[in-house]
Formats: sequence, C-alpha cells, structure tokens
Amino acid sequence: RGAGAPGAAAAPTTHPAKPPRSEPGTQPWHPWGSHPRGTTGTLWAVLMEQGALGPCSARCQSTCGLTPRAGRAPGQGAAPQVTVTDSPERAAKPGSRGARVPGAAAGLCLPFSCSCPVFPGAVTPVKDQAVCGSCWSFATTGAMEGALFLKTGVLTPLSQQVLIDCSWGFGNFACDGGEEWRAYEWIKKHGGIASTESYGSYKGQVRAAVTAITGYVNVTSGNVTAVKTALYKHGPVAVSIDASHKSFSFYSNGVYYEPNAVPSPANTTGALDHAVLAVGYGVLQGETYWLVKNSWSTYWGNDGYILMAMRDNNCGVATEATYPVLA
Repeated sequence: RGAGAPGAAAAPTTHPAKPPRSEPGTQPWHPWGSHPRGTTGTLWAVLMEQGALGPCSARCQSTCGLTPRAGRAPGQGAAPQVTVTDSPERAAKPGSRGARVPGAAAGLCLPFSCSCPVFPGAVTPVKDQAVCGSCWSFATTGAMEGALFLKTGVLTPLSQQVLIDCSWGFGNFACDGGEEWRAYEWIKKHGGIASTESYGSYKGQVRAAVTAITGYVNVTSGNVTAVKTALYKHGPVAVSIDASHKSFSFYSNGVYYEPNAVPSPANTTGALDHAVLAVGYGVLQGETYWLVKNSWSTYWGNDGYILMAMRDNNCGVATEATYPVLA
C-alpha cells in the first residue's frame, strides 16, 4: 500500500535505489476542540453543531460508570480491565508474527459515542506524505506515537523517514509502497524507532531509538467490536482501506460511504491500497463512523481527517487493523 495524495504520479513497477527525501512535511495544526463553536469549515465545528461532538468528557464516557483517570486527557475513562481469549478467526498474514486480539470481549462496556479521539492527547498533528507513497510509514508511526503516549504521558513525534530509508530489507519499498507489519518487524529487530527530531531529514542510518516493541497485534478481521476494543484499550490503530475512488480523494465533510467500494467480506488485503490511522469512533445523524486521520495534509478532507462509515465495513476499515505492543 502506498497511495499518495491526489494528483501523485503512479508508482513505477521497478524499485529504484533509495531516494534522498526530506522528512514528510507538516501543515499547521489546530488542537482538538480548539475551534470555537460556530466556526465554519472545520470538522469539529460541524460535529458540535450537529450534536455529534460534545465535550470529550461527556461524549467519551460509557454507561459503565467509568470516570476520568489521572494522567489521561479529560474525558478518557479508565480502560476497563477484562480477560479475553484469543480467537481463531484472524489468520496471521504470510510472514507475519503478529498476535491477535479477539473479536468479542465479554463484559467490556465501550463508550456509545466517541466523536473525539478515544485518547485525544495521543494524536500528533496531521502530516503530509505528498507524492511519496509512504502511507504505511505514517500509519505505523501514528500507532506507535499513541502507544508511547499512553505509556509515558508524553507525545513524541516519531520518524517516518527512518522507516522509508531503512526498512527495505523487510520488504518495504519506501515511496513505492510498504506494509505496516513489515515496519513493525523492522522496529522490533532494531530495538525501536527514532523520533522525528533525532533522525531529522534523510540519513540512511539508524539513530538512537525512542521506544522498543515486543511485537504487534492483528485485530480480528472485519469485527467492529474488536477494532473499537483495540482503540479504547490501546489507543490509535493503523488500518488499511480502499482509497481508490474519486469520492475519497475529494471528501470534505459528513460520514463517508462509497457504494462502489469493494464490499465486505470481499475487502481482502489485495483490495486495500492505503494505510491510515483510526483514532476514534462515533455516531452522526444516526450513522456510525470511524474517525480516521489521513496523511495528505490538513488541506485534504476536514482538517486532514475523515469520518468513514462503519456499516458494511465500507472501504475495509475493519479488515486489517494493527497496533504495536511496547516493550
């Protein structure tokens, strides 16, 4: 997967030597909830006006009596402690050693609606992959950044460039596409991943790692509850989607549903051409959705985000979700 921003040239069929590229750029960032009520042209204002986004402290509370926990952003209830067992439904990808998360967690009470990110402080500013087909590196680092925040309470931007430069030996092809699980394997092998600040622009060599991982988890394929559980307990989740339609390229607002997307359960790995980051979920005018962070700058979509419909597993959001397990 390596879908670049609209207008990007098609990736060549051969894989040239690593190009010396700078760290993908970042567009101006608007903090979660920073837009005042009534401001037009922003995702948050639209959600507030339509009643789908109240204060996170209200929207992200479940009916299980969860209360905010110290050290976590306001509105994030203490993660429920439940015992779950593995599920045979999700077969690991060829060559993958990812663990699996079950599709059903008995006794787990999830928030009914969480239109803000499940963990607001765990999400870095929207970035821009430009014409480089490196979406896989942005999804990987996004999940890593969230996991690291939940562990340390500090949000540290991690380097996509180090993955683009150095994970060729694990089957990734820099700007010509790659896979999140291959990036996780590289991170595990090399003892972690560098921060954006420490790695900087193109280096072509490994720098001191910020955090290490013991592995990663493949969420039960096609199971909405499993993906919600992963988001609620572990933070942002890397997901793969069908982004091949013009409607996706020109999305601006509302809950996105593409009737011509490859239907579930046919949303197989081969049909998914773009990696993004799921950061939350909610309900807007009766339509359930995933809150998804893209890597096409804040000029795309709604400040760089999109609400993707849950029904029918449209565009395959729940087909191939992963998150890292920190050491």
